[in-house]
Amino acid sequence: MVSNTVSNDKRPVALVGIHATAPTLALLPHMTEPNTGQPGRGRRILAATSALDTPFLAVDEQVLDANIARMSAFAATSGLRLRPHAKTHKSLILGQRQLDGGATGLTVATIAEAEAFAAGGFSDLFIAYPLWMTENKAARLRAVMARTHVLLAIDSVAGAEQLASLLPGAPVLVEVDSGHHRTGVAPELAGDLGAAAGAAGLEVLGVFTFPGHSYRPGGPSDAAGQESHALAVAAESLRSHQITPVICSGGSTPSAGNTDSTVLTEIRPGVYVFNDAGQVELGVATMADVALTAIGTVVHSNGAKAVVDVGSKVLGADQPAWISGGGRLPDEPEARITALSEHHATIDFSNASRHPVAGERVRIAPNHVCTAVNLADALVVVGADDVLTHWPVTARGANT
Repeated sequence: MVSNTVSNDKRPVALVGIHATAPTLALLPHMTEPNTGQPGRGRRILAATSALDTPFLAVDEQVLDANIARMSAFAATSGLRLRPHAKTHKSLILGQRQLDGGATGLTVATIAEAEAFAAGGFSDLFIAYPLWMTENKAARLRAVMARTHVLLAIDSVAGAEQLASLLPGAPVLVEVDSGHHRTGVAPELAGDLGAAAGAAGLEVLGVFTFPGHSYRPGGPSDAAGQESHALAVAAESLRSHQITPVICSGGSTPSAGNTDSTVLTEIRPGVYVFNDAGQVELGVATMADVALTAIGTVVHSNGAKAVVDVGSKVLGADQPAWISGGGRLPDEPEARITALSEHHATIDFSNASRHPVAGERVRIAPNHVCTAVNLADALVVVGADDVLTHWPVTARGANT
């Protein structure tokens, strides 16, 4: 059985780009100055994996562990529980590392992900999604809940009543909209929904939100402020209906460092474990904090243009309007991916320090690491001694 023991080590640790007022202690010295390229680290990863056919996803274990320790220490010093979102990595091995580092449980997005982690021995899961319950889904959840604690989400009276009819007594959080405008009720209506859920037979334990609008330039601090306000209003709304909000849950990787610990009791960041090009361009992380990259081979070169065998079926296709290309090259930060198709990345090296030729290998940080990982069967992990291990992406494709 996986242990969910909370670490008692609350030594302050620096979060690069996160929570400027937090106590700091650098855990991970950068190979070079942030955002100016990392030839030493890059050469090491490429050399260690040189016998493998490209493309594949490689993880620098040292950076991964530093990312885990950094966020865990931030949560501990802030008095917050850390419940990372496992949809980022979908890995039992990595989930265990997060628990060993101080996380109190994991967040998942689907019943299938909950099934995978419960089968792996994880004992505390939150499905942060307003499921519409069916007989079959309820049967699957009963099987999971027979061996692990599962917290569920509601965001409508109809959904709550449907859930209660099939899983009476299930513990739930009320989802509120803090500005992302996706799912969730208005914060001031949380109490009405909580009261209806309680009357239907559910156990209402608190409120949660996802500040997804932190994923835009200038968004992290604004979204965190809106998150705090929304959860505070929602919690008071529950209290007005004699429901004690034991849990006030929020958090995303961009907004985590601005979390208001006077309101929130836990945070659920996911991407921080690897970081990605999106976090770098938001200023939340540096290239030195990116633990996962896709390794590809240049298959065509023509002056400053190169085509690499890493396409959207490896990197994923996410490219929001504010991001500078189809991914970023940590070892050549001025290079830009100008086109991305299924099996090709076209890269402009005009402003880079050099122009790679056919046969050379490069590292690419995905824009959104969660989608990249869900496309891989396994992650190639490069240890401090350059020994390779393969970590299965156990919950890959676990979408139901």
